[in-house]
Amino acid sequence: MAAISGLRGTGQFTTDFRPTNYRELFTLLEPNGSAPLQALLSMAGSESTDDPKYNHFRDELPDRKLQVNGAVASATTTTVTVDASDDEAFVIPGTIIYNTVTGEIMRATAAANTANHQLTLERNIGGTTHQIADDSGLIIAGFADIEGGSAPTAVSFDPTTDFNFTQIFKTAVQVSGTLQNTYLRTGDKEQESLTKALKMHMSDIERAMFFGKRHIANGTSASPTRYTGGLLSQITNVSDAASGFAAANTITEKEFDRLLIESIFQYGGSEKVMFAGARVISNLMEIGKNRWQPTQVDNAYGVSFTRYTTYAGDLLVQMHPMFRQVPNMEKTAVILDMNEISYKYMAGRDTQLMRNIEAPDFDGVKHMYQSECGLEMLQSKPHWVIKNWNAVT
Repeated sequence: MAAISGLRGTGQFTTDFRPTNYRELFTLLEPNGSAPLQALLSMAGSESTDDPKYNHFRDELPDRKLQVNGAVASATTTTVTVDASDDEAFVIPGTIIYNTVTGEIMRATAAANTANHQLTLERNIGGTTHQIADDSGLIIAGFADIEGGSAPTAVSFDPTTDFNFTQIFKTAVQVSGTLQNTYLRTGDKEQESLTKALKMHMSDIERAMFFGKRHIANGTSASPTRYTGGLLSQITNVSDAASGFAAANTITEKEFDRLLIESIFQYGGSEKVMFAGARVISNLMEIGKNRWQPTQVDNAYGVSFTRYTTYAGDLLVQMHPMFRQVPNMEKTAVILDMNEISYKYMAGRDTQLMRNIEAPDFDGVKHMYQSECGLEMLQSKPHWVIKNWNAVT
């Protein structure tokens, strides 16, 4: 079996794999069915939560870059104004500042004035004489202290917190006593209904994982309704082909490769999963006919992909069946770093079949699939959405 780096979790879809609940059973039987994301999440690892609101920390190293706000015509002016930024706080006495436009090296002689967004700098270190243009990019390029100097000013940064909710999903099956005992050429209607209901139930969860929006209604009452936030409401990186490229609704082969190399693979791992609509897939096939030979990744973790390779990383591409069913999704691609998302379920309330929940006087049987679960996205930057990709040239 071909492996997907970064997706190994609590088990594998092998002949001795034993599903522990109906969700795992479904993804084992139909990995390429209506819920391929659920199949990947099952294998990437699932975690229980003891509260319907689950929190996590997001932390990353700062970019420590600044942008000049107002040209500095004189090479001897020591005060430089920059755009407001959290990275100003990292400028302390001794900080080396590099102008990415001119190559000028400067050294901070005082801590940044974060109220006025001004830096006090020793200019043109090394004997050069540079001016500074408006909107020039500056980066922190190290630290230099005098011999015998004392410890520098301490600077720290804290992680941010984010959260999501579990959502209660229910799908019921009801069969009358008469139908239970009626001979049908198509087989047992009760079992048929249970099979179809499980597929619908998993499809509901899959759709919520993509389209859901985090919300709680009647949160202070005894019976609140919680909605889990899905991928499209949490992913902040969006490339709209309708306006973000040279030609409207068109992404060329070169533009697509550049987007992958310069942006999409900037954060996260070097292997990502792309769920795409039919039009996006046809665009990729058109690119493929001209340049690359797609490599099939057969049954990796139960889901079949086609590999798209760049120098920065590989996309594992699948045409998501749900994107055929949902209007406006045929021109959309959702690119995921599977290391940064996980399936969360309320402890003891992962997908289960609750049998015989009918009222005592009901002439028949009623069963229900129930799941209380949600999506957790640890970081948003490694993921990407491309929309309105109508054509390729």
